[in-house]
Amino acid sequence: MIDKDKISKAVDSIIAAIGENPNREGLKMTPTRIADMYSELFSGINKDPSHCFENAFSESHQDLVILSNIEFSSICEHHFLPFFGKAYISYIPISKTAGASKFAECVDILSKRPQLQERLTAQIANTIYDTINPKGVEVLLQATHMCISMRGINKVDAKFVTHAIRGEITENTLFKEILATNQDVLH
Repeated sequence: MIDKDKISKAVDSIIAAIGENPNREGLKMTPTRIADMYSELFSGINKDPSHCFENAFSESHQDLVILSNIEFSSICEHHFLPFFGKAYISYIPISKTAGASKFAECVDILSKRPQLQERLTAQIANTIYDTINPKGVEVLLQATHMCISMRGINKVDAKFVTHAIRGEITENTLFKEILATNQDVLH
């Protein structure tokens, strides 16, 4: 459970620590606004993403299924700055599948917590592989990290790509499909 009061007090302290007046008109409600925002940004904490697939259903389709352009945003656990981009999921069902929205919901739950993109990619792949038991699953995330874009090395156009494969799926199937259908995904 998110403790909004504790977050508000902490933000008030941060505002004072950077040399600003927390009682200044423009900053007076900032601690409350940030507490409300954190409640949303970290809404995936303590949620089990496998519940997304509880209503998976039997299906005889056994060919590659690709879900692309699933927008996501998360907070990097190193600097508490956002990273955001698109998730691409492919899987080969054996006997079960789920509605497309369930895969997007899984991405949302796992991204709404302090994260590393590498871990997020693996968690999505593991959740799908362990719950609907496909022949194989492949997950690719492509994201912009604000900790790279607005601080440190200041590389605004840098994209971070992570890739996970579980089970029996042709290596780089998804990666090749994305490049073939969406040439600018990595540019």
